[in-house]
Amino acid sequence: MDIVGFLKSQFICHLLICYIFIVSGLIINFIQLFTLILWPINKQLFRRINCRLAYCISSQMVMLLEWWSGTDCTLYTDPESYNKYGKENAIVILNHNFEIDFLCGWNFCERFGVLGSSKVLAKKELSYMPIIGWMWYFLEIVFCKRKWEEDRKTVMQKLLNLRDYPENFWFLIHCEGTRFTEQKHQISMQVAEAKGLPKLKYHLLPRTKGFAVTVQCLRNVVSAVYDSTLNFRNNENPTLLGVLNGKKYHADLYFPLFTVGRRIPLEEVPEDEQECSNWLHKLYQEKDAFQEEYYRTGTYPAVPVVPPRRPWTLLNWLFWALLLLYPLFKLLINMINSGSSLTLASFAFVIVMASVGVRWMIGVTEINKGSTYGNNDNKQKQK
Repeated sequence: MDIVGFLKSQFICHLLICYIFIVSGLIINFIQLFTLILWPINKQLFRRINCRLAYCISSQMVMLLEWWSGTDCTLYTDPESYNKYGKENAIVILNHNFEIDFLCGWNFCERFGVLGSSKVLAKKELSYMPIIGWMWYFLEIVFCKRKWEEDRKTVMQKLLNLRDYPENFWFLIHCEGTRFTEQKHQISMQVAEAKGLPKLKYHLLPRTKGFAVTVQCLRNVVSAVYDSTLNFRNNENPTLLGVLNGKKYHADLYFPLFTVGRRIPLEEVPEDEQECSNWLHKLYQEKDAFQEEYYRTGTYPAVPVVPPRRPWTLLNWLFWALLLLYPLFKLLINMINSGSSLTLASFAFVIVMASVGVRWMIGVTEINKGSTYGNNDNKQKQK
């Protein structure tokens, strides 16, 4: 291991990175709070400002993947489609198999200039999480409780609010609702058998209601559906902890605007809920076939291209590092010079609590700490 790799693996470096992220994130959240006064005066200005503020937070996570770990990200698509990315609103259907798939999704949003304005359909609990959850609140992210009877009206209203959004955005959606595990897959396929739906080998059954409502509400606003399938070479099992340790991964994303030889403009996605549900199930059968092809050949049936890294994620992180590390080191020197046992003990306590906080934040992304959503159907069957 070279000296750079050794330094990247050291916990003190991880602690400093997390310190910069947490403190800068809370500062930005505080600034976002004050932007609320703009909402009744100039809603579009409020939105544009919050897109930039949100970028300052989310780009720090992307910086870890792009510049810290140096992960390679290859996009498989066709040249005609490539020219459309970032220039139109789109619904992006993502598979949900890896601990850092959200980070890879953000990475491609960044490379096409829509990271600050990207949207997701997220569980309500995340809205209470400091920094990212609060950032999402100001981005008008669509939160749901995963109880459709309660969610439908709220989700529809929030989606309709995006119809006049001033920035191009990608609406990222994990239709499976939860990360893939063998146990959840077994339960999902039991549901498929009970409902007479085609079984999938590499995906869970898609949750169709949220997708159908998204299509319905964003019609005439979103231009196309992008079906994307993410994989990692050589059976890599990427984790956020691995990224933080500077481990380099090799991500392959199949990102076609064309499926079965045709582009999928949103008007070709059925508006009727049942027909839209059938369309999505068919799409997931195609995704399964693409996954099968990748496992067999190690590649996708499209032209590979590596979208260039932009410098802004690194420059943003360096700005916050220079701004926040100087007062930290100055405080640390003053504490050491004071010689006070109480002061040093307090500092040690803060370090321990920070370590616990860092581990908790990483734990949120771990598959084995994931939600039990996806087991609900099985529980209902057993009642």
